[in-house]
Amino acid sequence: MATAYERYNLHTTPEKFFIEACDEGADAVLAIDRVSNEMTLTVKKDVPPSAVTRPICGIMGTIRLVAGMYLIVITKKRNVGSLLGHAVWKAVDFDVISYKKTVLHLTETQSQENKTFLSMINNVLTTDGFYFCTDYDLTHTLQRLANTSPDFQEMSLLERADQRFVWNGNLLRELAAQPELHKFALPVVHGFIVMKPCRINGKIFEWILISRRSCFRAGVRYYVRGIDSEGHAANFVETEQIVLYEGARASFVQTRGSMPFFWSQRPNLKYKPKPLISKSTNHMDGFQRHFDSQVLIYGKQTILNLVNQKGSEKPLEQAFAKMVSGMENGMINYVAFDFHKECSRMRWDRLQILVDTVAEAQDEYSYFMVNTEGKTLLQQNGTFRSNCMDCLDRTNVIQSLLARRSLQSQLQVSVLRWRGSVDHVPVELAHICFLNISQRMGVLNVGQRIEEQADFEKIYKNAWADNANACAVQYAGTGALKTDFTRTGKRTQWGLVMDGWNSMIRYYKNNFSDGFRQDSIDLFLGNYAVDETDGPTPLRDQKDWKFLTLPVIMVVAFSMCIICLLMAGDTWTETLAYVMFWGAAGAVTAAIILFYGREFVDAPKLVQKEKMD
Repeated sequence: MATAYERYNLHTTPEKFFIEACDEGADAVLAIDRVSNEMTLTVKKDVPPSAVTRPICGIMGTIRLVAGMYLIVITKKRNVGSLLGHAVWKAVDFDVISYKKTVLHLTETQSQENKTFLSMINNVLTTDGFYFCTDYDLTHTLQRLANTSPDFQEMSLLERADQRFVWNGNLLRELAAQPELHKFALPVVHGFIVMKPCRINGKIFEWILISRRSCFRAGVRYYVRGIDSEGHAANFVETEQIVLYEGARASFVQTRGSMPFFWSQRPNLKYKPKPLISKSTNHMDGFQRHFDSQVLIYGKQTILNLVNQKGSEKPLEQAFAKMVSGMENGMINYVAFDFHKECSRMRWDRLQILVDTVAEAQDEYSYFMVNTEGKTLLQQNGTFRSNCMDCLDRTNVIQSLLARRSLQSQLQVSVLRWRGSVDHVPVELAHICFLNISQRMGVLNVGQRIEEQADFEKIYKNAWADNANACAVQYAGTGALKTDFTRTGKRTQWGLVMDGWNSMIRYYKNNFSDGFRQDSIDLFLGNYAVDETDGPTPLRDQKDWKFLTLPVIMVVAFSMCIICLLMAGDTWTETLAYVMFWGAAGAVTAAIILFYGREFVDAPKLVQKEKMD
């Protein structure tokens, strides 16, 4: 398999960047002209001795901002673990370096816009969860990699990567255009990876959880819902659970994603904005495209819709069910489960109802397994596609339960009980018995349950809770809710308090900072490109007078109301009159602000999301 270089030095001169491959036996150097932006392949002897040198861990790519081109490099990495002998790294720190030596050629407005764009890039880079590997393809599942052709194996990491999960694909466009430079290109995934050595019954195995977040229709909680015209769902995440034991390996894949039709839920200062289903769009086109691609990639689909079946979420559930029914596709099964109703009053044991409901489908879908000789024993021929409103908290709880059930099957020893003498076991049944045993890893003894393995259960639950937090921070801006159940198996009062705190932070971020976060993601992924000309950018669009005037009036009115209470007048009627006047002024202003709520939130500026919906 073609690999990327692992170690680099960055040599900087006023005219060029020289990125030297420092792997043993390598002599290649990537030269980037800081004036013409041209990229060429050269050798180490061409690096000027006067260049300023420092080590780097990899290249994220390049991007054009107002001041010109910028080079983004990984400056610090941390080892996450080893996957089939390949080191997996987490990118921890980055540097964004300008091709230009000065920004004096910019006007004051352009300089300010360039700073804003730089802060957007850094906003994405400082969002936790970027991972890469120099000699293994992290964008594909074990099963997809096992079913590839020899030609695929010879491709570079960049060429063979699943583009849904390459978060720096836009940044690597210049490198992608020149095949001779591909060994300098590191496809980077965004999501969550954890690798844990575990022990059960004295047997040591590797347990791995990988969540890959799609870069198609990526964004933040309230500004990106539903699907786009190509059928890409918002907050789509592929989660793969892997077990490695004595050369054998098993994999179980699940997906999550926003309900795949055209709907939106714009922030408007209300705690929970009302979701709206588009009435002017043909939903079935995008819906059909989404599930056509899902069936092509993953096989049969069981949809687990966990939204409420009453209130504002009810129309969404009804629309989803109607569209699945209208497709009449035998490859797609729909299961609605009102998570909040079923688990109300802390009845979390009722989640087992859903697990039992889909148990037959899970057994049919199976999982991917390869034995110690490298022979494929099982293929996963279907996936569970889970969703709630955000595809975060409720979804993660259900996915962890289904993954545990799959793990129970993978780790246990299967025994065929036969009444009578073993000498009289038919050859056919003896073969089946052998096959069943060979398809399990034999880590668990007969009758043992994973839930009873306290040490492993702690690792398992904490990892799934960390996965929930990572996905939630990337989409909603805060840690996940309900992680106390994922970590401990039960709901706690302290967990409810923390959910309340996270909900408050989500409310603030969703209304007052998510527009900037959405712009940052759109810029990073190439949904918005800075014009090479010196024309104005959307950042210059100004809010109208209401945005500044009404909040000032409201604050002044409520302040005067408090002052009147603290500094009472000569009579109580005079004091009451002042309090009522200023209180009424504040209340009326607050009502007007709520009425025009969408004009007061921090909305994206770079891409017109209304049109994207």
